[in-house]
Amino acid sequence: MIKKSRLLSWLFLFKENMKISFTKYQGTGNDFVLIDNRTEFFPKGNVDLIQRLTKNKFGIGADGLILVENHSSLDFEMVYFNADGSQSLCGNGSRCAVQFAKDLGIIQNQTTFSTYDGVHDAFFLEGLIHFSLQDLNEILSGGNYFFINNGSPHYVTFVADVDKIDVGHIGAEVRYSKAFAPAGTNVNFVEIDHPLLKVRTYERGVEAETLSCGTGVTASAIVAASAFEMESPISIETQGGQLFVSFVRVGSKSFSDIYLAGTAIKVFEGSIDV
Repeated sequence: MIKKSRLLSWLFLFKENMKISFTKYQGTGNDFVLIDNRTEFFPKGNVDLIQRLTKNKFGIGADGLILVENHSSLDFEMVYFNADGSQSLCGNGSRCAVQFAKDLGIIQNQTTFSTYDGVHDAFFLEGLIHFSLQDLNEILSGGNYFFINNGSPHYVTFVADVDKIDVGHIGAEVRYSKAFAPAGTNVNFVEIDHPLLKVRTYERGVEAETLSCGTGVTASAIVAASAFEMESPISIETQGGQLFVSFVRVGSKSFSDIYLAGTAIKVFEGSIDV
């Protein structure tokens, strides 16, 4: 005999069955599942579903999931989830959302939209998407590292040779250390190779190194400008490609007009039964 609780669980799963159309985008190797949720059909509280869709080999596979929704006064709302279902600002994801919104016909070559930490603008110029971040007025120093929260928390440390760093192991140690508990932090390893920066990032929410982290390279560039007087714009080399960060220096630890620029590429589109 089937227990009532199990039967109710099966009925719930049956009710939840649906076909979801999606488009996969990547920004310098940071990849995302994007869904047009203007009809608000997607169950945003279903963390298990988000994890299943983003899981490599068993789902679509991605570093995060993005919903594009209607907004009452702006062009659109971007709702971002890390692969584990948590939320934060995502720089590369925001550029992909802007490209998706353009592909959907929601915007043309410039936009103002809302996401995790407030209102942002973006525009297309010379093949790149330029995405604005909030002004920064605080950079914390911990001796051998710096810390910035630019919509997502970032630990930044400078190293002699970033290619020799065990990002997965050291990154996890810092991410889960008591100093950053309970929320944890993203961890960026930065090599200065004038006039470039080379950056590798362990991403909280993905719990691994990603090929690129937009807010991470932005945090790294701002710290390099503050600590080493690097000038805007700064070119950053990631495992997934090249990004650019521009800014206006207001003070030694204060910056405005911060923009992250890079490509956002449509990989494929499809649908999945869940």
